[in-house]
Amino acid sequence: MTYMPAPGYQPVYNPPIPFSNPIYGGLQAGMSVYIQGTIPHHINRFHVNFACGSYDGADIAFHFNPRFDGWDKIVFNSFEGGSWCSEEKKHHMPFSKGEHFELVFIINNDFYQVNVNGAPFYEFRHRIPLERVECLQVEGDVSIQSINFIGGGGGFGGNMGGIGGQGMMQPSYNPGGMPGGMQGGMNMPGFQPGNLPMMGGPATYNPAVPYRSNILGGMTAKRTVVVRGFIPQGANRFHVNFMVGGSREIALHINPRINENCVVRNSFLNGGWGNEERECSYNPFSAGQYFDISVRCGNYRFKVYVNGQHLFNFDHRYREFQRIDTIEIEGDVVLSYVQF
Repeated sequence: MTYMPAPGYQPVYNPPIPFSNPIYGGLQAGMSVYIQGTIPHHINRFHVNFACGSYDGADIAFHFNPRFDGWDKIVFNSFEGGSWCSEEKKHHMPFSKGEHFELVFIINNDFYQVNVNGAPFYEFRHRIPLERVECLQVEGDVSIQSINFIGGGGGFGGNMGGIGGQGMMQPSYNPGGMPGGMQGGMNMPGFQPGNLPMMGGPATYNPAVPYRSNILGGMTAKRTVVVRGFIPQGANRFHVNFMVGGSREIALHINPRINENCVVRNSFLNGGWGNEERECSYNPFSAGQYFDISVRCGNYRFKVYVNGQHLFNFDHRYREFQRIDTIEIEGDVVLSYVQF
């Protein structure tokens, strides 16, 4: 089952490095770029560029450059008119060799806010106007699990499958089943804009667990909720509940059980649990790994994708699904962000 990202949430999974692709719709204040990956043991340096073009010598509005060179530091800079500008440096290294990381660039009107592993790290003031930024680049000694554009109209355009620059993107998959690059989507046969899943609000970054929030407007048809997080070592289980806030009934209970190597689905209605559903073609949840859950609400069922691949459907047991207005997350999990 093909995964089509919702507007405002444009993921690329396991991209090859070096990575360079145009940003569909351009960069805007209010957007975020979220990168998850791993630092190899042999690292020297890597960089992330917000570039004004994909050609050699293009201006770079923001150059983020961790360097492991015996004087570990992060260098921040811009490149304009064929020359590097004045460097800014921070002699603190938030990345560790052999470890996972999450890196977030929050685009503000006056600066790029850089967060690393859930903590604010640096602010880099704009030297080049945001509207000139056309391309995101990642190069160097780094392995990337996913890159996500959150908010705005941004996503990846360009020649990512022969239909570039036309709007919505969707991941493609290699024969081994692991997510690969991207393909364009707007001009695909049978594509109708009205069929797009929807997301309405901004992302909430690094919320505490237990987490509980109201879903403004409820789970209407085509509504999408994204939960991204990390499963720590020693984790046993966690759950994501979609609930009717007034009655505390659970319309959908998603319960990855790490020790049992399964993902349990159920509902809690009229004071009791229903029949469990456990069948899955694979289990994407394991300790020490990031995950990305995308829950789509349809007229007859929920469709749930993990890391860009369809995991299961869950037929509505609570028929008035529009009254589902609360999300609750508890258990052995560290949340990176939640968006709906």
